Amino acid sequence: MKLGSWLRWGVVFVAIFTSAWILAAGQQALSANEAPSLDALINAAVAPVANAVGGAIFAKACFGDGFSLATQCGPGDTAIPLIVAWLLMGGVITTLYFRFINFRGFAQGFRLMRGDYADESSPGEVSHFQALTSAVSGTVGLGNIAGVAVAITLGGPGATFWMIVAGVLGMTTKFAECTLGVKYRRENADGTVSGGPMYYLSRGIAENYPSLAGFGKVLAVVFAVCAMLGGIGAGAMFQANQAFAQFEKVTGGAAGPLEGMGWLFGVGIATLAGLVVLGGITRIGRVTEKLIPTMILIYLLGCGAVLFVNAGQIPDAIALIIASAFSGEAAVGGVIGALIAGFQRAAFSNEAGLGSAPIAHSAVKTKHPATEGLVALWEPFIDTVIVCTATALMVVVTGAYKVEGMAGVEITSVAFGTVFSWFPYVLTVAVFLFAFSTMLTWAYYGAKAATYITGEKKWVTNGFIVVYLLAAVIACTMDLSQLINLSDGLIFLMAIPNLIGVYLLLPVVRREVDGYFAKLKSGEIRPTRT
Repeated sequence: MKLGSWLRWGVVFVAIFTSAWILAAGQQALSANEAPSLDALINAAVAPVANAVGGAIFAKACFGDGFSLATQCGPGDTAIPLIVAWLLMGGVITTLYFRFINFRGFAQGFRLMRGDYADESSPGEVSHFQALTSAVSGTVGLGNIAGVAVAITLGGPGATFWMIVAGVLGMTTKFAECTLGVKYRRENADGTVSGGPMYYLSRGIAENYPSLAGFGKVLAVVFAVCAMLGGIGAGAMFQANQAFAQFEKVTGGAAGPLEGMGWLFGVGIATLAGLVVLGGITRIGRVTEKLIPTMILIYLLGCGAVLFVNAGQIPDAIALIIASAFSGEAAVGGVIGALIAGFQRAAFSNEAGLGSAPIAHSAVKTKHPATEGLVALWEPFIDTVIVCTATALMVVVTGAYKVEGMAGVEITSVAFGTVFSWFPYVLTVAVFLFAFSTMLTWAYYGAKAATYITGEKKWVTNGFIVVYLLAAVIACTMDLSQLINLSDGLIFLMAIPNLIGVYLLLPVVRREVDGYFAKLKSGEIRPTRT
């Protein structure tokens, strides 16, 4: 960046630092006076909206003595979250419609990812690999560490099997939405690219169904608003909050040096994130292509060490996972409970069907939209089939999921601790990297959603990023659980307009992929390196 830009953003970060300090001081003053804390006031104000949105999005189909729809099912009932069923249906429909492209196109996706067909003259901003790592950085997050342990606690070891199945199905959903993201992206005058569901919902539906053009625009705006607001909560606030919580825990908790220093931790992680996201998808891609493989390798090496020490238990653990997937050791619901827990974890982790990933994949340098769809097949595979499965196998092998009084990341930490007493510190590093990488990509997603609504204006992009980073700082100083719950609801609300658009545009995707493979077969498209 130029000197002027550095100075301008230096002022911004000073403002964030000062705001965080003022908030922290104000919070302490309120606590000292025994008045309701600021975060309690915010939670109270947001709770009605969060409960309403969450109740609608996370409603469940309850099967017991009868059938009903409710936010909470009765004791003994089997509960199927409707949003999970909606996302799973997307995976099943796209997998059948494209004749198992998740298997047929997997190898070609790898060849594209490693640059065999790279063409620097193609429109776009980043390589296939950079686009993939940018998107993976948004999905490989704390859910891979904490959420998997929760799924096994609720659904038993068998949840692992169904999580893998759902991940494989999600690969095809990712393929379809990312192909559409490139197909209907907008190339801006400055050489940047804007894409994602906002554009294929508005431009794609209008082009193929002129009578539904207005409907498509409404869907696009709903998606953009949810991505923008939901991203602030789930992408910035939750990630920063949980990263600080893990650091505070391993340094002594309330008696440690980080007690009361959440604002400073928040400023630190916001500053690091800001230095990356201000450079747009090009800089995010350059960072994530190095960060993502490194952080996944660190985490997998940690999991590998645990599995190596417990190598003798691995065959029994695998047998238990398969057996309980069909016989059921779930805390609730037997086999169905295991299936639901696994499907839900996969859906929440790899984000297939939510429409977030196409925003990053749309920036790829390519002339053929189907190429990025094929590369995107690898995203749920890496996130769910590799990283989530590694966590699950480690938790099952060590029996950490049976430890009472533990939840989420604590279970994973117990599993790490079975090798060396200091191993939970490795987990802390992984938690920070996973949270940080997620913050990077969701800042880009939210900024692109904001500029879709307002038009491509630099001040809108920068303004959103400032708000996003400030929210991360605030989340480290306050318990804003209701605000984060609201953002979760908005994130999953994105899946409704997105998948409606994907279903309507499935014939477009088929034409693109059939045309691409025909050109490959005829030799019209050839590798650019051997």
